[in-house]
Amino acid sequence: MADGFQLRRDSMLKRILYALREAVRRYFVTGLLAFAPIAITLWAIAWIVERLDNLLLPSVLEWIFPSLEGSPDLPPLVGALFTFGVILLAGVVVRHLFGHQLVRAWEKALGRVPVARSIYAAVKQLVEAIFRSNETARNFNQVVLIEYPRKGLRALAFTTGDLQGPVAEIVDGDLVNVFVPTTPNPTSGVYVVVERSEILPVNITVEEAFKVIMSAGIVTPEAAHAEATAAPLAPEVAGRAVGDE
Repeated sequence: MADGFQLRRDSMLKRILYALREAVRRYFVTGLLAFAPIAITLWAIAWIVERLDNLLLPSVLEWIFPSLEGSPDLPPLVGALFTFGVILLAGVVVRHLFGHQLVRAWEKALGRVPVARSIYAAVKQLVEAIFRSNETARNFNQVVLIEYPRKGLRALAFTTGDLQGPVAEIVDGDLVNVFVPTTPNPTSGVYVVVERSEILPVNITVEEAFKVIMSAGIVTPEAAHAEATAAPLAPEVAGRAVGDE
C-alpha cells in the first residue's frame, strides 16, 4: 500500500515539475520574442549614436586645437550631428560637383587590391540594397511568381510593364517585362520576358517582397495576406503600380 502511494506521489511530482518547466519555457520564449527585438533595436541605436559621436568630431577638434589633452567632453549627439552633416555635404559634392570623379578614382585604386576590392564591393552592394530599395520599388508594378531558372522552380519577380518596341514586333505572344532579383541584394538580378499566361500574381507589396528576398525567405508576410493565384495577369494590372491598388 505504501509503495503504491509512493509511486502515485512520485508520478504527481513529475507531472507538476514537467508542467512547471513547460510553463516557464513557454513564458520565457514569449517574453524573449517580445523583448529581444526592442532591446536589440535600442542597443543598435545607442551603439550607432555612440560611434557617430566619436567618429569625426573629436579627431577634427584635436587637429584644429592640438593643445587639447585627450578627447574633448562633448554633449551627446553633437558628434553624431556633425558626422551627419559631413555625410550630407559629401552627398552634395558627389551628386552636383566633381565627386563622381573622386569616387571612380577611389574604386579604381581599390580594384587593384584583391582583399579590399572584395570587401568594398560587398559593402557597397549591401548599402545600395538597404538605402535604394524604396527607390527601386517605385519602378516595379507588381509582385509575381514565374518559373525560373527552369521548369518546376518558382522565383519571386517584379513586372515592369508590357514588352514594347522593336523586340515586341519580332516576337509573337502577349509578353511582359519581368525583373528577377537576387538574394541578398534585390537591386541586382536578371531581366526576362515572360508570357502573361505564365505569370502568377502574388498579393503582397513590393516592399514586402524585398524583405522576403533579402532574408532568403526567413522574413515572410502574414499567410493570410500572401496568396498566389493562378489567374492570368490582366493587362491593366500589369501596368498599375502597387501604390495605386
